[in-house]
Amino acid sequence: MAAAQTLAQKLIAAACGRPQVEVGEIVTCNVDLAMFHDSSGPRRLQPMLDELGASLWDKRKVVLVIDHYVPETDDESRRIVRIARDWASAQQLPNVYDSIGICHVVVPEHGHLRPGMFCVGGDSHSPTGGAFGAYMFGIGSTEMLGVSVSGQIWVKVPKTLRMQWRNRLAQGVTAKDMMLHMIGRFGMNGGRYQAVEFAGEAVSALSMQERMTLSNMSAELGSQVGLVAPDQTTVDYLRAVGVRDEIDVARWQTDAGASMETHDFDAALLAPQVAAPHSPANTREVGAFGDVAVQVAYIGACTGAKLEDLRAAASVLRGQHVADGVQLVVAPASVRDRTQAEQEGVMDALKHAGAQVLATTCGACAGYGGSIPEGSTVISSTARNFKGRMGAESAQVYLGSPYTVAASALRGRITDVREVLA
Repeated sequence: MAAAQTLAQKLIAAACGRPQVEVGEIVTCNVDLAMFHDSSGPRRLQPMLDELGASLWDKRKVVLVIDHYVPETDDESRRIVRIARDWASAQQLPNVYDSIGICHVVVPEHGHLRPGMFCVGGDSHSPTGGAFGAYMFGIGSTEMLGVSVSGQIWVKVPKTLRMQWRNRLAQGVTAKDMMLHMIGRFGMNGGRYQAVEFAGEAVSALSMQERMTLSNMSAELGSQVGLVAPDQTTVDYLRAVGVRDEIDVARWQTDAGASMETHDFDAALLAPQVAAPHSPANTREVGAFGDVAVQVAYIGACTGAKLEDLRAAASVLRGQHVADGVQLVVAPASVRDRTQAEQEGVMDALKHAGAQVLATTCGACAGYGGSIPEGSTVISSTARNFKGRMGAESAQVYLGSPYTVAASALRGRITDVREVLA
């Protein structure tokens, strides 16, 4: 009789062509999709491929997103983006997304991720794909070279840490708060480069975009992947973005009795969370930071400027105006989400509240774009607040949900959004 398997084990077993795998085994997996961007991709891969005289194993399984160094503002960014565009053209890559949003949002928007897939990405936040029941993780340029040529990569089958969230989140509390709480509790190496699976009533109740935030920030938890088992919410999202293939939900579930380390949380008791400089692990409840004045409120990045994030911020700011002395910056995560937000009046609400709207790119989250002044105190919806991460070495960056960022912009200090919504 076959042993009970976790979702992570099932995904790896399928990728290596075996009925099951055991924790600790090292296996070679076939890659269904390799994603890279202008920073991690062609400028690093092209010279290595040329030196080897090698070619891509399957261009249909490669996705290139130009999102880090756009819009180009200096000679270096123009050089990097030109390399990416020229290489994509020379290779005749069929899946290139240029200046239409952040890779971790754009790739699922175009139906590239589905349950059961095994994927790699040239970016540390590639675990976002786990929200769709796909095994997806970030790799470096040398590993990506191997994948690009062979279509394969080895993995050590990980132990699964199950984060079980019972009950439901209160109004104004989000997946971002869940992640900050877990990172604060376990630390940035809490995932121990294992597989983390998010489960329970609170997770099932989350939308796909909120699940994407959970999986994305499993990188900050130190895990290899952050998985959510697929369900009807997954299917509905994929159908909405044009996926017509059969989607097997039942197969990609953790078996009852599978060996896991489980941690239990009560979503109903969770307050909005804030991480102090200079680590996401410096997290406490928002009330601990009420005396911190802010000069910049940044709503951006793959964890904080998707359509639902923009809607959340607008629900706080509609009909209001940010406090004097506060610069509110909004960089939508994708053109698709920005367009939908414009149609709903969300962008107008943000602009009328005083928001400066920037391009749909990684922007200040990747230290690019120059929107964060030196010496400023920032409340940001990004995933990381490492010293200098947002470009300004002397900036003090606090992390929160889009709700928390918007409420803080309104009051001019770090604020519990529940006070505003009440």
